Amino acid sequence: MTECYLAHLSEDGREERVKTHLENTARMAASFASKFDAEEQGALAGLVHDIGKYSHDFQRHIRGDPKRVDHATAGAAECAKLGQLPAAFAVAGHHGGLPDGGSRTDHVDQATLWGRLNRARKGKLPDCSVWKQDLSLPKADVPAYLRTNLTSRLNYTFFIRMLYSCLVDADFLATERFMSGYDRAAPHIPMEELEKKLDDYVAPWFPPQGELNTLRCAVLQQCRKLGETEEPGLFTLTVPTGGGKTVSSLAFALAHAKKHGLDRIIYVIPYTSIIEQNAGVFRQILGEKAVLEHHSGVLYDLEQEADPDSLRLAKATENWDMPVVVTTAVQFFESLFASRSSKCRKLHNLARSVIIFDEAQMLPVPMLRPCVYAISQLVAHFGATAVLCTATQPALIPVFEEFLPGIKAKELCPASVFTSSVFSRVTFRKTGKKSWDELSAELNEQNQVLCIVNSRKGAQEVFSRLEGEGCFHLSTLMYPAHREQILTEIRCRLKDGQPCRVVSTSLIEAGVDVDFPVVYREEAGLDSVLQAAGRCNREGKRNPEESIVTVFQAETPPPPLFSIPIHAGRETMEKFEAISSKEAVTDYFRRLLELKGRDAQDAAQILSMIETENFPFRRIAERFHMIDSQTRTVYIPLHSGEALVGRLRDGERSQALFRQLGKYSVSIYEAQFRSLNEAGAMELLENGAAVLTDVKLYDPQMGLAPKADSGSAYFV
Repeated sequence: MTECYLAHLSEDGREERVKTHLENTARMAASFASKFDAEEQGALAGLVHDIGKYSHDFQRHIRGDPKRVDHATAGAAECAKLGQLPAAFAVAGHHGGLPDGGSRTDHVDQATLWGRLNRARKGKLPDCSVWKQDLSLPKADVPAYLRTNLTSRLNYTFFIRMLYSCLVDADFLATERFMSGYDRAAPHIPMEELEKKLDDYVAPWFPPQGELNTLRCAVLQQCRKLGETEEPGLFTLTVPTGGGKTVSSLAFALAHAKKHGLDRIIYVIPYTSIIEQNAGVFRQILGEKAVLEHHSGVLYDLEQEADPDSLRLAKATENWDMPVVVTTAVQFFESLFASRSSKCRKLHNLARSVIIFDEAQMLPVPMLRPCVYAISQLVAHFGATAVLCTATQPALIPVFEEFLPGIKAKELCPASVFTSSVFSRVTFRKTGKKSWDELSAELNEQNQVLCIVNSRKGAQEVFSRLEGEGCFHLSTLMYPAHREQILTEIRCRLKDGQPCRVVSTSLIEAGVDVDFPVVYREEAGLDSVLQAAGRCNREGKRNPEESIVTVFQAETPPPPLFSIPIHAGRETMEKFEAISSKEAVTDYFRRLLELKGRDAQDAAQILSMIETENFPFRRIAERFHMIDSQTRTVYIPLHSGEALVGRLRDGERSQALFRQLGKYSVSIYEAQFRSLNEAGAMELLENGAAVLTDVKLYDPQMGLAPKADSGSAYFV
């Protein structure tokens, strides 16, 4: 036994030996990696990740010497000697993040993997060779699919990410266990128990009453049946709006996870505006302790959360160790292409999970191919089941077939659903160009009507021309709590038959539960038109011939980003009379992807970088962004937001506070932010956000008034 080499010192004076920490981390990392046939790689990475702590330099550091010591490169070098490149990357980056590979000629001061390996080869690291007296390294090999396809950078790169996740999560958890003195325990709730909760929730639906409920129950029962009988893989759930896809997809996921012993269910949702709604449904069905909601609007502060349940959820956001996780597409995919350990900890928990991509057609075209690649890797090599769940199934299958050769997507929805007239709840009417005056005159003639336009400026133009009581405006220039207040009033007026004329940007299309007798939609992509139609006669209680969805051209040109979807939509709508049919939707997405072009489906050239460069993990993380346009946050000190901003001004800086402030925030473009700041209308904060000081610029009907034209003002 070597002398007492320490890995950690706790605040209460307890000591943990390096050997103990390495063995604990190795066991945990091996367990995580065993889910994708990489147990030996996980054990190796865990056992060597901190061997640099066996140096006298580090031992002086841990006892108080402020000089920092590189304790990760030594373990990476040992993995490289064994030919274990994935483990070398994971170990090298377990604190600072996955490095770029670099080249063999990299200087010892460069942060690439080769730069660091050269540092070890040239004797630039503290001597830590005493580790050999404590440890014996296991034999390790990569999974079989990598051994048979050694040239596939796409496979190798993704495997390295997943192995890295196993190591960093195991390291964090093992360290936390020692430092805190207790073991973090995720709630173990068997899938059988969760499925029983779903049974109780849907029991009143049977026997179904009416044709619509009969079809909803048919979808639910088919999803449950196929969940039990189908093997893990790729699935589609194409259910028309109002067909109950949220609960049906949950039924499939629970049955499938129970049948195949899968670990968790992950819902990936495009917008924060609907994620809270869906997470609320899941909590209502499954209970608060089973569901983790993780996105930019729900942040936890480990230092501030005193409530045990809140603390448990706060810790679960780090690695998603929960039965059901509800998150955004931004959080999900940007984690999959990140390099920082804090973002990557959760990745290994995607293995052997059911992953539901709600509103799959909302995957942004510029990142489509990298996103499909990532989903395909999880399905092909990490035991995950993926479900593309949408009311308007896009033509993504050819892209998936490229990355998943030989794996066919299976449809979960009964074919009879699409031939039923019950989901044909509206009649489409296509008109030509309308001036704002002509459009407003038609809207003023309606008692209850929704009009959706392509820009925030357009919404303001139309709203300013509406007359009488019950007129409302919705856009992302309004803070979320304000929008929700208005939506509550809109729903009450619709229910009571009172006058209700609403003008909105497209934010109302995705998952917002409203039911208008008449809808107007400015010309857009066919997917947007059909989403808008989902707000008309939603419950099917009116005659379809009287439930008119009017598609019109506005007097001002749409923002440039609409041009290709509009062109594809026009061609499809000219070709098909039934524009909501599966054939029309498939035709539209095929045209859209063809017009965008293959290169436009990977605008940042992420896959090209992976295939041609030497593992550029850092550069990929810098270039992969699900949302192209960067925005700035402005907090609005009105109503409850005033007290929250007061706490901010008093010096409070907790994530709990920022979570609450999110309900009183507006996101605007950099030019608009700069304009407001130059006008002296804001108080800048150190985190890059600001507080609106001139509250007269926030109109109770229109929201924040940034100085912008129709192009730069578009933001939904």
